Amino acid sequence: MDLNQIKQRFGIIGNDPELDRALEIARQVAPTNLSVLVTGESGVGKEVIPQIIHQFSARKHNVYLALNCGGIPEGTIDSELFGHEKGSFTGAIETRKGYFEEANGGTLFLDEVAELPLSTQVRLLRVLQTGEFIKVGSAKVEKTNVRVVAATNVNLLNAIRDGKFREDLYYRLCTVPIHVPPLRERKNDIILLFRKFALDFADQNMVPAIRLTPDAQELARNYRWPGNIRQLQGVVNRISVLESNRLVTAEVLARYLPSEGASTLPVRASEAGSDYLSDRDIIFKILYQLRHDIDQIKARLDHVPLEEEEELDNPQGGKILISAEDVHSSTVPQETAAWSGQNPVSIQDVSAELIRKALERHGGRRKPAAEELGISERTLYRKIKELGIQ
Repeated sequence: MDLNQIKQRFGIIGNDPELDRALEIARQVAPTNLSVLVTGESGVGKEVIPQIIHQFSARKHNVYLALNCGGIPEGTIDSELFGHEKGSFTGAIETRKGYFEEANGGTLFLDEVAELPLSTQVRLLRVLQTGEFIKVGSAKVEKTNVRVVAATNVNLLNAIRDGKFREDLYYRLCTVPIHVPPLRERKNDIILLFRKFALDFADQNMVPAIRLTPDAQELARNYRWPGNIRQLQGVVNRISVLESNRLVTAEVLARYLPSEGASTLPVRASEAGSDYLSDRDIIFKILYQLRHDIDQIKARLDHVPLEEEEELDNPQGGKILISAEDVHSSTVPQETAAWSGQNPVSIQDVSAELIRKALERHGGRRKPAAEELGISERTLYRKIKELGIQ
């Protein structure tokens, strides 16, 4: 089976040489029993590599299991991997098989392997070297025949240097390394993936598919995509839901992309980091809305006849009446003037006004107000306290 057939079978989109190289290595190593370490940033699609390896191996008719090591509490990870005996700890009401026993004869995919505690790494090294393991609460050595494919978005060499990952386990896992490139290095694949996700959403929801203008395509190619394919799919879905115009311009696309400064943060952000991003998002939202509202008001003021009075959309909700006298005396209502720059206002003032109006529209309920503003409820609560909003 050639690479194009593999891509079609596993739903892989793209023609990047580095991606093709990763798929070719997976195909070549599949017939062996060698351990494989898949590396790459979060969201690049590392999970497809072990599936290819399993399907093109002699184990393809046996069990394939996948375990996210980062999603299991440290106190139960040994039980999940190796099983436990009845009564070995509180809650162990019966003997239970672990992943290595369940996957005997098949393939076990260990995602986020860098999250394993050091004590578990010792036991994993033993089962990789000898095929032997001991259940929690047991003294009996058991055997298993499992092909292990591991994946991580962490630089394991740095983890070894920091004492968080065993060097001997690294070399045992990394018999054959496979690196999946990030989306920003697959520029020509970005538009292909965008079209694929747009068509998928359109088919599933019975709506026309969105399309990118040439300038939007250029923006998409040059954006960093810190969340990689997962982020791209999320952006496509959000635009498909929220935008009525099916032709997406660069200006529209930019509204759905975090700033470059935000995109350099690591995959895991602390609570403080998340708040920082939300503050930036508020500022960018304010600046964009200011520009949009100013342009709208200017354009419509230019077309108000002397004898007429016109209603303009108020960015804070409701309508504003603009009369001919307002136009020719260069005056507008006070609330509009604050937004259009005639009276100096600070970011804090505008932030407070945005938050206050959002709360008013939702009857003081913080959760829907936060969703409207595009920030977390926790951040909204903090901003309310900081800005002294009653």
